[in-house]
Amino acid sequence: MERVGVSRTPYETYEIPYQIPREMPHEIPQEMPYGIPYGIPETGGEVAPGDTYRPAYETRAALPRQSREVRRDGAGRGLRRRGGRPAYRTRPETGVRRLLPQALVVAFLAGGTTAFVAKDKAVELNVDGRPRTLHTFADDVTGLLAEQGVPLGAHDAVTPAPGAALSSGDAIEVRHGRPVRLTLDGRRYEAWTTARTVGEALREWGVRAEGAYLSAARSRTLGRAGLTLEVRTERTVTVMADGRARTVRTSAATVAEAVSEAGVALRGQDALSVPPDSFPREGQTVTVLRITGSREVREEPIPYAVRRVADPALFEGTEVVERPGRPGVLRVTYALRTVNGVRERPRRVASEVVRAPRTELVKVGTGARPRSVRDADGLNWEGLARCESGGRPDAVDPSGTYGGLYQFDAATWHGLGGRGRPEDAPAAEQTYRAKKLYVRRGASPWPHCGERLHS
Repeated sequence: MERVGVSRTPYETYEIPYQIPREMPHEIPQEMPYGIPYGIPETGGEVAPGDTYRPAYETRAALPRQSREVRRDGAGRGLRRRGGRPAYRTRPETGVRRLLPQALVVAFLAGGTTAFVAKDKAVELNVDGRPRTLHTFADDVTGLLAEQGVPLGAHDAVTPAPGAALSSGDAIEVRHGRPVRLTLDGRRYEAWTTARTVGEALREWGVRAEGAYLSAARSRTLGRAGLTLEVRTERTVTVMADGRARTVRTSAATVAEAVSEAGVALRGQDALSVPPDSFPREGQTVTVLRITGSREVREEPIPYAVRRVADPALFEGTEVVERPGRPGVLRVTYALRTVNGVRERPRRVASEVVRAPRTELVKVGTGARPRSVRDADGLNWEGLARCESGGRPDAVDPSGTYGGLYQFDAATWHGLGGRGRPEDAPAAEQTYRAKKLYVRRGASPWPHCGERLHS
């Protein structure tokens, strides 16, 4: 007796004992892939024409009826009965019991597959303009980026937001931030952008690129390392020169360049009203100063100092110039400038001392003044002074030889003990010296006015 496997599920088979009838005319194959030999009739040994296959679930109905008299061997297995046909032992309820666990396994596997398929999502991930479609089990954008190894920085942009839930068919875009060392109209900035080109970055910052100077083309791609970019937007500048106003639209880097673009040339000592290397601002007015100039050298006096020294030989209140002072000479160079036809105040640019000044030495009397001169005190000295000098102590004749109230010459004055010039001495000292002279020589020193002494 052999056992033939009958298919129950794709994963399991069970065995049914059978006996091959002796009178069966054909040969039974050794391997039965489906458990029941093809073409076995229900009641006899002839094969029904055209009936070569029967599914496994129909096999039980096709088996021959069993007699109630079935002998069993010692192991309880069914034996062949009389007539030569095989005896089968079948219990339908046992087959149902065996099929039920397998159905549960199939259902479980089918449910797991459904859940597996439901977790899988087909999404599109675009990183810096490079899209790709992929499958993921991540629940949100953060999980997807972590799964794909896409790092995020403080200046990166993600759409939708990192915490957003994922669904199949979603599109996720990641734009990494790029640092840009930007110089915009002369001012420096440290800027960040998620744009992929220079032109996109300028639009993002709201910078008008039309007519502007750019150190890099607008089509240039921005790498993750960023770049250094200089932008000078177009501005309106007015240049005033030679009585005319010229207005230009310029993206120049300096005021001097803007003036040149306006068609104004600087020559000689010409200057601008603003620093030429400063950045031209929108609406700025720049004036060109036409300058002509020359230099002039002048000699100017240097005042001398006066030194006073006490002298007891002189009467108190008397000062005598021992050594006259002399001014020095200073050579000064001045710059003369005319701006737009208007002459400016001369500007001192250099100087040198040609001759140093000489200090004046003055002796100051500290001696006691005598009260009188014998034989001369009662004379009319006031009348003599009016006649000789008009009563002026500092009077000097036109020749410069005589001076003072009584018109002393230098030799006579010094012979009387006077110091310096007589016109520099006090009136009282001059009168005292005149009295001494009268005692020595009478009225002869004053031939024209001496008679006034006795009037």
